[in-house]
Amino acid sequence: MSVSLQKGQKVSLSKDNAGLSKVMIGLGWDEAKRSKGGFFAPKPQPIDCDASALMLQGGKLRDKSDIIYFGNLSHKTGTIQHMGDNLTGAGEGDDEQILVDLSKVPAEYDRIVLVVNIYQAVKRNQHFGMIQNAFIRLVDGRTNNEMCKYSLTDDYSGMTALIFGEVYRHNGEWKFNAIGQGTNDPGLGELANRYI
Repeated sequence: MSVSLQKGQKVSLSKDNAGLSKVMIGLGWDEAKRSKGGFFAPKPQPIDCDASALMLQGGKLRDKSDIIYFGNLSHKTGTIQHMGDNLTGAGEGDDEQILVDLSKVPAEYDRIVLVVNIYQAVKRNQHFGMIQNAFIRLVDGRTNNEMCKYSLTDDYSGMTALIFGEVYRHNGEWKFNAIGQGTNDPGLGELANRYI
C-alpha cells in the first residue's frame, strides 16, 4: 500500500518491505498552461526538467562522478541507473526514472539526494511556478508496488531547481525524506555545490 507523504515527512522503506533491494524512483511534472501572447509573439519553448541523483558520503558530495544525470547515466558502482532524459515532460506517469540497487550501495554512501532543475532556466526565463503536478514516488523493484509518493503542492514561482527528496541509510535501514525545497540555482552544478 502506497503512503502519501507531506513535505518534511520521513518514512522507512525497508521496515515494511522485508528484503527490499531495488527501488525505482519515478519523478513527474506537467507544464502549466501558458498564455500564447499576441499574434506575433514567439512560441514559448517547452520546459525541460532534468532529474538527477547525488550520492553523498557523510552528507557530502565527494566527487563529480557521484552525480547521476542525463550526462552520466550510471554510477561507477553500477548501483544507480538514470533511465534517460525526457525533454518535454509530456505524457502520463513518470517523466524520468532512476533505478537504485540499495542492497549494493557501498557502505560509504549514506545518502542519495534527488533533485530536479530546469535546463537553461535563466536563459529561457523559466521557473517552477510554470510547472504543476510535480511528484516523486518510490516503487519496490521486486513487486512493482508503489511504496510512497510525495506530491509537491507549494508555490515554487521564481525557483529554478528543486530538492525533491532523499533516500538515506539510518541504523542499517533505508528511509525516504520528502524535502520539497526550491532553490534559485541556475543549473545542476550550482545545485550540487550545496553538498560540497
